Amino acid sequence: MGENFKLIANNKKAYYDYFIEDKYEAGISLHGTEVKSLRMGKCSIKEAFIQIMNGEVYIYGMHISPYEKGNIFNKDPLRIRKLLLHKYEINKIAGQLAQKGYTVVPLRVYFKGSLVKLEIGLARGKKQYDKRQDIAKKDQRREAEKDFKVKNLY
Repeated sequence: MGENFKLIANNKKAYYDYFIEDKYEAGISLHGTEVKSLRMGKCSIKEAFIQIMNGEVYIYGMHISPYEKGNIFNKDPLRIRKLLLHKYEINKIAGQLAQKGYTVVPLRVYFKGSLVKLEIGLARGKKQYDKRQDIAKKDQRREAEKDFKVKNLY
């Protein structure tokens, strides 16, 4: 990524459960206290999901903890938030979603300069045997790295 990149939240489970076909960077429509809470790193996208309604993209279930000093200005932590994408990107995503087996998942939330961005991925669900293959590959890579370390010590 470019300069001034600060990761806030990551969704590792999405890479385990889905094949990520395509990635998009979207802005998020937020209120002031939500941005302050994000600056403190209080965000979770584990249970979040994304839907397209009336040509607009929304994220559901993204939890941004209330800002401690926000009192009456705090919003609902689980409120529905609008994602900011170009119209051609929304149309492209909607066309892919019309195909069977595709979904859109949030991958990570980060600051790009002073702006909050959400990386979303067009994903296809994995079957159980796909997950087992990924675990086997990871174990093989780990073993190879371990052997490489041992060889280089002598």
